[in-house]
Amino acid sequence: MILLQAKTPGIVKEVEKISQGLPREVRQFLEFNLFKVKDYEITVFDILLIVIFFLLSKLLILSISSVLRQGFFRRKQVDAGRQEAVIQLVRYFTYTIFFILALEVAGVRLSILLAGSAALLVGVGLGLQQTFNDLVSGLILLFEGSINVGDIVELNNGLVGRVTNVGLRTSTVETRDSIGIIVPNSKFINDNIINWSHNRSLTRFIVQFRASYRNDPAQVTALLLASAKAHPELAPDPEPTVRLRDFGDSGVYYELLFWTFSAWRIEYIKSDIRFDAFARFRAAGIEVPYPQQDLHLRSGWEGLRAERATPPESTPPQGTPSEGTS
Repeated sequence: MILLQAKTPGIVKEVEKISQGLPREVRQFLEFNLFKVKDYEITVFDILLIVIFFLLSKLLILSISSVLRQGFFRRKQVDAGRQEAVIQLVRYFTYTIFFILALEVAGVRLSILLAGSAALLVGVGLGLQQTFNDLVSGLILLFEGSINVGDIVELNNGLVGRVTNVGLRTSTVETRDSIGIIVPNSKFINDNIINWSHNRSLTRFIVQFRASYRNDPAQVTALLLASAKAHPELAPDPEPTVRLRDFGDSGVYYELLFWTFSAWRIEYIKSDIRFDAFARFRAAGIEVPYPQQDLHLRSGWEGLRAERATPPESTPPQGTPSEGTS
């Protein structure tokens, strides 16, 4: 077979020289053939060497990760998301080198393998186009760092979650209900994704309220600002503000704008503000109107009064003969 070579150069030859000093029984065990095709064979020694390469690659990844976390990342104050992205790239690069070495140990000629399978790879690429799209998107995410572990993102369907893992093909997003969602990486590249943690700074949110036309807007504004300033998780700078958004059919619409670092707990924060504002509204006599409409009749009152004044005509009950019939 052209793809397979009987003798493996390089690392394997050097290790075979070292194995000559082992006892004869051990060498016989290591040279035991597990698989053989013509001049090509796989021995126990080859499998053992592959396992050693794998363990060395794992040890190398752990060592590099430890050095980066304890040294470079700490000095440069790199955030946790970027740290995970760099370590993930190191992991993929190390495993790629290990895979190439494993093929060399197995006696596979990579140059001939790639040249002979070019047409096959084109067909596979067309069939797995979406998969390769996700793989390339994963590399782009890891290099750019636009989506990192720990970021709070909002997907196209309105779902909000925290990124717990950025893989090569897919990423994992955990919702507020602790439900893990597997998202293809191409979604982060091709779709419009809101990343609330991208700039690592304050985020502004809005809570809407409605009050009656009979209430003083200045009083409503003061009560809403008091509710915002009383919450401990809201940023004092920039200060919360209130704006009158619109005049509705049933009341006046107000918006409370505030800033916070706690984007993950924003729904609980909004709920706390609504509870506090509702209590302040009730204590101050502020009316929260419900949907209602006023009906004005400009004409037709005379006909309506006439209909109400005229008694209804009595009709004989069924089965009773009318007058004039026997």
